Amino acid sequence: MSHLRLSAALQARARHWLMPLAMVAAAACPQVHAESAEPYPSKPIRFIVPFTAGGLTDKLARSLAHEMTESWKQPVVVENRGGAGGTIGADLAAKAPGDGYTVLMGTHATHAINVTLLEPLPYDAVKDFKPVTLLATVPSVLLVNPALPVNSVQDLVKLAKSRPGSLNYSSQGVGTSGHMAGEYFKMLAGIDMVHVPAKGPAQALADVMGNHVDMVFDSVAIGMPLVRSGKLKGLAVTSRERSPSAPDLPTMNEAGVPGYEIALWFALYTPKGTPDAIVAKLNQEMRRALAQPAIRDTFIQEGVTLAATTPDELAAFQKDEASKWGRLIKATGAGK
Repeated sequence: MSHLRLSAALQARARHWLMPLAMVAAAACPQVHAESAEPYPSKPIRFIVPFTAGGLTDKLARSLAHEMTESWKQPVVVENRGGAGGTIGADLAAKAPGDGYTVLMGTHATHAINVTLLEPLPYDAVKDFKPVTLLATVPSVLLVNPALPVNSVQDLVKLAKSRPGSLNYSSQGVGTSGHMAGEYFKMLAGIDMVHVPAKGPAQALADVMGNHVDMVFDSVAIGMPLVRSGKLKGLAVTSRERSPSAPDLPTMNEAGVPGYEIALWFALYTPKGTPDAIVAKLNQEMRRALAQPAIRDTFIQEGVTLAATTPDELAAFQKDEASKWGRLIKATGAGK
């Protein structure tokens, strides 16, 4: 009987101490549940652009950020982190938390070219990111200073061969598409030119317009308005077919450089660990944004092909692109 009374007493004492703890836990549960069920996005989103302002990458990112802000009623802040061919900004995104509040405008440079050209990278272009969707593709155009005495690609090749090593070309930086386009041109045309990397796309164009550098490869979206204004001269586009925004310009193949074909691309990525549900919501939002007339009209008229994909399709596309650019880099010796 005394044993039963002792157990009952212990049970009563336990209830006395545990009841306040249970009440505290119960009070905390609604808060925890509310936080875990908080809809995404519930705070500002950081949109990293791994290049300086003024280029197509920045322009596309800002257009999409505006659409996202309007749709989600949360600020989407574009942050330009240029340098090292996009590596600095991409690495910053790779090391950010995978919570959906940091997204990256990845490109052919950050997720394909640099994999071979700048090996080893401070980030893994596959393992450190989750692909969301491809956004756009666009050809480049070969631009020269109007004072250069050439009116065609063949004129340029002849001039370069008559003056080996005296002509130079600018690029948006080491490892960028402009750099690789120039090296590819040198290899296929059999000419010798000097690479003069700039500190971003705006400076690369300014250097050519100021006649400090002879030529540059840049997107038709950025280059053709300068051609139409007479500030630069366009010689050819780098796509397989002529660009709707530059129908009078031949392709590099048509201009006498067989096998030359390069397309730029832009895609959205998040850091690894981002929940699939958030990736899916970002994918859906990008599809909606790309379909908006304000975006479609602006970029399609400039020769940009807008194209949304699934995350898996982007992953497969990135793999193929990294392989293609890797072969090109090794063939040209640009990575040495």
